[in-house]
Amino acid sequence: MFAKLLHLYQFVDQTMAMLFERFPAEIRCGKGCTDCCNAAFDLSYIEAANLLAHFKTLPPDSQNEILAGCPPAEQQWQEIFQGNGDPSTARIRCPLLSDQGLCRCYDARPINCRTYGVPTVINGAAHVCGLSNFSRGSSYPTVDLAPLQRSLYEYSVDSAGEKLGRQRWTVAVILLHPEQLIQK
Repeated sequence: MFAKLLHLYQFVDQTMAMLFERFPAEIRCGKGCTDCCNAAFDLSYIEAANLLAHFKTLPPDSQNEILAGCPPAEQQWQEIFQGNGDPSTARIRCPLLSDQGLCRCYDARPINCRTYGVPTVINGAAHVCGLSNFSRGSSYPTVDLAPLQRSLYEYSVDSAGEKLGRQRWTVAVILLHPEQLIQK
């Protein structure tokens, strides 16, 4: 079920490695940097299912610690969904972030986490991590997220059908309500 997704992750990781090599002074990502872990974004079905499968392999104590961090994140998302915030500027701590500043499901982290520290573009709008050292006004290669998101959508529809495949979830909802990923 996850073969295409894992291949896409491998491609993204290789692309990111090349960018890290080419722009070491500009890209500030590294262990303990958690800016992306506080950015608000949702996941496609295929990424949600992959993340949930990885989560289920964690020891029960780790799962319980992660689940304890889900209600505050879920509440913050609810406020955004009710029109009380902008997801592009919201800061919502990912429940997978440990107190040591590490992702507890790092190998299954979504595309947005994998591409966060470099200039990206989606729907014509450019974005870059505020902690990076890319100079405003200078030209840099960007990662176009639209084709990646299109691939995730296609993988999701192929795996779960149109109804579930077009939906998106937050990490907190995936972990607190995994039944939402089951076809009815």
